[in-house]
Amino acid sequence: MKLSYVGVDLAKNVYQLHGVDRHGKAVWKRRLRRGQWLQALLDKAQPGCEIGMEACTGAHHWARELQSRGYTVRLIAPQFVKPYVKSNKNDANDAEAICEAMSRPNMRFVTVKSVAQQDIQASHRVRTELKDHRNAKANQIRGLVAEYGLVASKTLLALRRTIPCWLEDADNGLTDYFRSLLHGLWSDFVALDDRMTELDKQIKTLADSNEVAQRLQQLRGVGPLVATPAGHQQAW
Repeated sequence: MKLSYVGVDLAKNVYQLHGVDRHGKAVWKRRLRRGQWLQALLDKAQPGCEIGMEACTGAHHWARELQSRGYTVRLIAPQFVKPYVKSNKNDANDAEAICEAMSRPNMRFVTVKSVAQQDIQASHRVRTELKDHRNAKANQIRGLVAEYGLVASKTLLALRRTIPCWLEDADNGLTDYFRSLLHGLWSDFVALDDRMTELDKQIKTLADSNEVAQRLQQLRGVGPLVATPAGHQQAW
């Protein structure tokens, strides 16, 4: 019994596997723990068998593991799997749907990311979250000081210059208590600034070490952040 396709429904602890032969007939179904499923698959499916998974958390890691063992891996965006789910949604039906979706001739697949690609993607995601936190902190400061009659500029550069002046001005109407709160908020803001600066340096190092990113940076207005997003990392 040779498997042609195996659909794997990934989860945190329990994985569902659904295998079909070259005729599309289901011949193997297993529900296994995280530490068991890979070996079970290796024992059952011969190299060259196509393994399909939704492009979700952990999928790229497992895809690289399977590729290194000679398997063809197909990652599918979840929205392309959904139409093939039969009956109620559960792990077994999801694995079957993945198996069916990957066998479609016109199916579009997600390219498996390398470790280097995931490094830069993680850096951008962390940076985006830090930027959102910094903007929220700046807006919080603006809203709070407005209650004391102080108006903050909308630009972060002006806010960086203004806050130390507010803290040092004893005649601006701020109470000692609020001045202490503002000092804490300012420390939070500076910490977020410093963390983003650190990440920018790391992203620049990654960009400078990659030939594709180096070429992109030769274009006017393109810096390390623009040259390294996930959209053009195929050569990483």
